[in-house]
Amino acid sequence: MLLELFRWLSSDIQGFNVFNYISLRAVLAVITSLLISCCFGGWFIKKLGEYNLGQYIRDDGPEGHLIKSGTPTMGGGLILISIIISTLLWADLSNSYIWLLLIVTTSFGLIGLIDDISKIRKKKGDGLTAFQKIILQSIIGIGVACYLFYYTAINYWYWCCVLFIFFSWNPSRNRAINPIFQKFKFTFRSINFY
Repeated sequence: MLLELFRWLSSDIQGFNVFNYISLRAVLAVITSLLISCCFGGWFIKKLGEYNLGQYIRDDGPEGHLIKSGTPTMGGGLILISIIISTLLWADLSNSYIWLLLIVTTSFGLIGLIDDISKIRKKKGDGLTAFQKIILQSIIGIGVACYLFYYTAINYWYWCCVLFIFFSWNPSRNRAINPIFQKFKFTFRSINFY
């Protein structure tokens, strides 16, 4: 939003052209997000405590986690709100990738919200199962991949290579395998970032 204002002002005052630089807007977005978190963080956590939205800890976990019992949950909401506000203020909203970023971030935040709400309703430390989380995240990921495949100018063969590598490389064994020849037994694999 502010970018459009500064572009309009730059037609009269040349100094506002500095806001066309993405590096400056990125720094200003970080500062804005930090200020939102610092200014409203205490109030947000206090409100969560007033509504008794406390953390439930599983009995089978480490004893050090038991001191977290009753800590207000859904603190990620504050982070999500500050990210969304700062992005809407400083990003170029005509860019479709910005909207894709906001949709994905909000969707993953909603998965966390559903998980926290289910923990509060059950009054246990068990929210969504890992399988349910993976399914929801996969649906979002597949939706993003379909959008990028159909609505961007990325080459078709590039996506074929990406899919081939995804379905043929197993990082846990550090060798290529083809799941088609394993009687269609697909397993969820973690991606190692090293």
